[in-house]
Amino acid sequence: MRVHRPADLPVRLLFQDEARFGRLSDHRRGWAPWPSRPTVGQQVIREYTYALAAVSPLDGRLSTLVLPWVDTEAMSLFLAQTAADFPDEYCIMLLDGAGWHRATALRVPPTLRLIPLPPYSPELNPVEHLWEHLRENYFGNRVLPSLAAVTDRLCEGLRDLDQQPEQVKSLTCFDWVNTLSLTLN
Repeated sequence: MRVHRPADLPVRLLFQDEARFGRLSDHRRGWAPWPSRPTVGQQVIREYTYALAAVSPLDGRLSTLVLPWVDTEAMSLFLAQTAADFPDEYCIMLLDGAGWHRATALRVPPTLRLIPLPPYSPELNPVEHLWEHLRENYFGNRVLPSLAAVTDRLCEGLRDLDQQPEQVKSLTCFDWVNTLSLTLN
């Protein structure tokens, strides 16, 4: 892929995605000694918060933001945050085709270049594995008393991942990602 970048900034490959987390129960499988049958609380409350993340699979670095909504303005805030998290690099960000990723009002910092992934291909986005990890380890089989508790739990999980780049790398650095090369102009 040919990339036009400003000055002599090094290039960083990022993948971006957003996910919804809420109080709607998510049942997960679990082991228990026979003959016991564990019970899991359940709730059907439709309150949500949203996480946006960009991951650098080659070294496990993250840029994340938790917001109460996702739209063009939220995506613009996230892109500004990501540019601030990688200030001395030109970031090539691969992302899906959500409407706010293509909106004309989207403000893209000059050190970011957005490239869409093929439609209907979440399996190509390594960030999906971060969401699965968070849902399995921070939300599965838990009943949370409020949306604030959901947000706190989500932030805790994202902080833990941010402090463990090797784990992020193991979750997101697919074999094919290592084969990508960037030809710069």
